[in-house]
Parts: sequence; structure tokens; C-alpha cells
Amino acid sequence: MKTLPPPSRRGLNRVEAADYIGISETKFDEMVRDGRMPKPKRIDSRKVWDVRALDASFEALPSDGNDSNNPWDG
Repeated sequence: MKTLPPPSRRGLNRVEAADYIGISETKFDEMVRDGRMPKPKRIDSRKVWDVRALDASFEALPSDGNDSNNPWDG
């Protein structure tokens, strides 16, 4: 998977959106289908993913491990 610089625009195509969150296009398609990633916006015949929606979906994914062992949590 090729690394792209952070997006300089709000809308990303499918390949860019998958790379933005760090997964393959196949996994991205699966996550869009099952609702873990957002559906695209439609601009004429193009599908475009909103960076803000990708960020929100990524934030909503579960974290790995037990966060209760974090010494910074009071």
C-alpha cells in the first residue's frame, strides 16, 4: 500500500479514503458495506468520501486492549 500525504482537500476517492485510514481497498469496501465506514457522497457519477466523516467513523472504531489499565485515567 503506497503512503499518501495527508489530504489537502475534503473529498477523497475510494483509493485515497482507504489509504487515509490505513487499510486496503478491499477491507475499506467491506467496512463501508457493514457500516463501520461511511457511505460516499455522490458528485455526478463520482463517489467521494468526506474526510470528516472518515475521521468520525475511525474515532468510533473500538480500541485494542483494555483502556482501564491506562495510568493516566483517574
